[in-house]
Amino acid sequence: MSETTPNAEPAAPAATAPGAPAQTGALPVAATAETTTPVPAAADDHAPAAAEEADAAGAVAQADAAADNDAADPAAEADAADPATAAGPGNLSPAACAALLAERFPALFGAGRALPLKLRIQADIQARAPGVVNRKSLSIFLHRYTTSTAYLKALASQPQRLDLDGAAAGEVAEEHRTAAAAEVERRRALFDGRRAAEREAQRAAAEQQRRARTAQQSARHAAQDHAEAEARRQRATLLRAFEATTLTPANFCALKGVPLADLDAQLAQARQEREQRAQEPPRPERQRPQERGGAAHPRGAHGPRRDGPRSPQGKPPPKPSR
Repeated sequence: MSETTPNAEPAAPAATAPGAPAQTGALPVAATAETTTPVPAAADDHAPAAAEEADAAGAVAQADAAADNDAADPAAEADAADPATAAGPGNLSPAACAALLAERFPALFGAGRALPLKLRIQADIQARAPGVVNRKSLSIFLHRYTTSTAYLKALASQPQRLDLDGAAAGEVAEEHRTAAAAEVERRRALFDGRRAAEREAQRAAAEQQRRARTAQQSARHAAQDHAEAEARRQRATLLRAFEATTLTPANFCALKGVPLADLDAQLAQARQEREQRAQEPPRPERQRPQERGGAAHPRGAHGPRRDGPRSPQGKPPPKPSR
């Protein structure tokens, strides 16, 4: 049968407890953008008592995923990722396993959306499709599937778990529904916080770029103003020197290092700039302190010293005794 990979790679759930309510599964749906961290899986079929204890405590939706399937440990998932190990019979990647289950059990895994899985669904799959996929590959797929955000949303909103034929196989426990909803909200809060931080970082980067552009423009304008002011000053100096010299224009240009062809143009511009400066209003003179505050106090005219007369030795006279 086909092992084509679906568009999104589903997540796999964890182990099932023998006495837990029936759980049904949904088609392999990839976790939404809100998914940040996978829900921890509980023990596999070798520890049914631990899974039952997690169900009884009603811990989290993670516990529900653990009760749904035989969870794969990290070592098993690493083995599945190893090409040498995955080459064995029945070893399938999670994507290939999702495609196979969607083909074999379309009512549950091919419905186009995530559905709550019947508890102990892994045993049913292995009984209905023996030897098609080994236990390790199926555990990895179910662990990823039942810890996805899409599955947790289905667990929080659907009242019934479904079996491989899509039939009702027990109600979703209230503690599982509550824990799944809390986990979805936690992931959404993390996602919203990350998006807000990204937007703030983008705004800060844009503001920094704007300030850098403004600083560059200011520096460029300041350099241009300084160059123009220096050029005006040099032309004014050249004009004063030319008006005071007795040299011929050729000798004057040779002395000043100015091309003779440019002399008349520079002198004309310097005269025009001198006329413009003469038409500008005079700048207000800076007032001295005595002009702002009235007549200045003459040196030494501050009145008698407050500490009284001093003795010839420079010390104040002793106070008279009572």
